[in-house]
Amino acid sequence: MTAVASTAALADKGLDEPFQAAFRAAMKDKTVAYVPVAMGFDLGEGWWAGLKNELEPLGIKMELRDPNWNTSAGAQAVTSLISQHPDVMVIHNPDVQTYARLLKRAEEAGIFVIQINMGSAYQSTGFVGANWIEIGEKEAEAVVAHCKGKSNKIAIVQGALSAAASAYTLKGVENVLAKHPEIQVVSSQAADWDAAKAKAITQTVLKQHPDLCGIVGFWDGMDIGTAAAVKEAGLTDQVFVATSGGGERKGACDQVKSGAFDLNLSYNVPNQAAQMAGMIKWLLSSDLKAGSVKGMAYTTLIPITKENADLAMTCWNLSDMKK
Repeated sequence: MTAVASTAALADKGLDEPFQAAFRAAMKDKTVAYVPVAMGFDLGEGWWAGLKNELEPLGIKMELRDPNWNTSAGAQAVTSLISQHPDVMVIHNPDVQTYARLLKRAEEAGIFVIQINMGSAYQSTGFVGANWIEIGEKEAEAVVAHCKGKSNKIAIVQGALSAAASAYTLKGVENVLAKHPEIQVVSSQAADWDAAKAKAITQTVLKQHPDLCGIVGFWDGMDIGTAAAVKEAGLTDQVFVATSGGGERKGACDQVKSGAFDLNLSYNVPNQAAQMAGMIKWLLSSDLKAGSVKGMAYTTLIPITKENADLAMTCWNLSDMKK
């Protein structure tokens, strides 16, 4: 009878969840600063929108510093933020070295640092992003499979040589090619994340090797130029173009459906934003000090092909995230 009475009393009054008040207090009036490589494209805009959607309703102040592809301006922004002392900094590194010492300084000053997608040489409290070696391996495997019985000639269109995304993806490609000595890499050049450069490189390669059977590209925003060169040469059916990106519909699913890309490995920006936001909530509600823990959250990849490019869940719309 006592147990039944107690249960009835709880049902009448309800229970006050013991942790939510402390959680909300820990979020209130905190500041999260965001330094992307640049805004104005799906990755930078999508992460920012996702973070704001998750964190602003909790009373967290969001600050944006946009270097607009200028590495020096980015370093100045990070330096300035250290003196302003936000609670958390979310950093998209242009390369592995430029911000490394600054991020270490930030955590020594008590600022949590979350790095997104392109990490630096310094391992901060958190990293959320793609496993670039995995991306390189999967892209190379797809291209090798397509080239079987064909010319076995492939090209590699890299990003910026000093960027983590480019250097690590190349290693993944090399891991696969080491198992396939029949594959001939006729070109491996850096387009520096620039679609115009990627197009020019690919045009030259296709003139020199019209029997090319595959291209491994390192970012869909750049490889729009790669695919354009293949299309202009009339070789879309012959040359398998593999790339990767954030999975935004216009740059990913629509391009795969059009035949521009045969494979686009998506690291899904909304999922990454949610993972970063969850990491930030946990850190701010903990008793941890910046730099006292270090963890990684590698993104689960979504291979986008013609088989799934029409599915609503495969890609996302930037316009929806900004609503």
